Amino acid sequence: DLQTKHLYGDSRRKRKLAEISQALNVTPVDVAVLRRMAISEGGLLTDEIRCKVWPRLLNVPTDILPEKPVERENNKDYNQVLLDVQRSLRRFPPGMPDEQREGLQEELIDIILRVLGRNTQLHYYQGYHDIVVTFLLVLGERLATALVEKLSTHHLRDFMDPTMDNTKHILNYLMPIIERVNPEVHDFMQQAEVGTIFALSWLITWFGHVLSDFRHVVRLYDFFLACHPLMPIYFAAVIVQYREDEVLDCECDMASVHHLLSQIPQDLPYETLISRAGDLFVQFPPSELAREAAQQMAASTFKDFDLTPEHQRPNTVLRRRRREKQALKGAAAGAMVATAQPTAARRFVRLAVMGLTVALGAAALTLVNTALEWAPKLDLHLFP
Repeated sequence: DLQTKHLYGDSRRKRKLAEISQALNVTPVDVAVLRRMAISEGGLLTDEIRCKVWPRLLNVPTDILPEKPVERENNKDYNQVLLDVQRSLRRFPPGMPDEQREGLQEELIDIILRVLGRNTQLHYYQGYHDIVVTFLLVLGERLATALVEKLSTHHLRDFMDPTMDNTKHILNYLMPIIERVNPEVHDFMQQAEVGTIFALSWLITWFGHVLSDFRHVVRLYDFFLACHPLMPIYFAAVIVQYREDEVLDCECDMASVHHLLSQIPQDLPYETLISRAGDLFVQFPPSELAREAAQQMAASTFKDFDLTPEHQRPNTVLRRRRREKQALKGAAAGAMVATAQPTAARRFVRLAVMGLTVALGAAALTLVNTALEWAPKLDLHLFP
């Protein structure tokens, strides 16, 4: 009944709070546990916890935070930043007093200009403020500045080039993922020539621009901060997969499909999609998709993302989470036997992957690892 469910949920929440507290209080901090907590159902639960955990996930020291004053005059980005921030009213909590919101908007401008001023190789893009405002609302100005600077020189670095070339290259990972998960949807989208621009605002704002409920935004940020920088493109793929019926019922032309996909539903089953995205990343890591993307992203983008040792790395945490789900569903794996030839097996695996949820994770992974010659090597070190 509802009371039992509530008590069970409350028990799990207390257990998670205890695990997070323990991970933060050991020396050194147990970043692997914090990653697992950020990825698992419910994420990091509260903004108070995020203030403690997000810096650990990005390996940002909080004892020395930037306080350099911001020079607004003669700043080449100021006018565009001001325009974007003025248009960002919907990103602030409804009912917030105007005076408080206006003060936060001033802080938002300062954070952006401060980060750009300290890192002249970075170029502002429209949508950047949607990410920065999330960090500001959760962390406050000083801590947000430090984390946004780290994020801008790592996860967001490709979006901050003078051109959109690298951003387009990241978008080019979307269709190969969809092809593996759902070849019918992939072929329909190819026939409609819809491309991937519908997902651009999802990617470059980490969905902050398109989701109206702030709770959903920060839940996704928990997940993305705990994972590889390409995880948002996997999440984009599972949204498309989730909307399979709508897509296939749509007129097969660019305008219709683009319009449908660019209007993102607000009632997505976020926890289910997060779980699927994590599974897909383990199955089809970026290195497996690079040949099919138009051009490979420069690996050097992430090479100095200083997250050591190995057991604390995001892909390791995802693999461990996957193994734990397999152990719970071992019987399902034993019942699945792949006897088809490789060509037929490919289609069979794709069908299995479509149901790659907590329940079918073990079966699908068994198929992927045994039936295909291109099965992913799960020991890849995605951070050099």
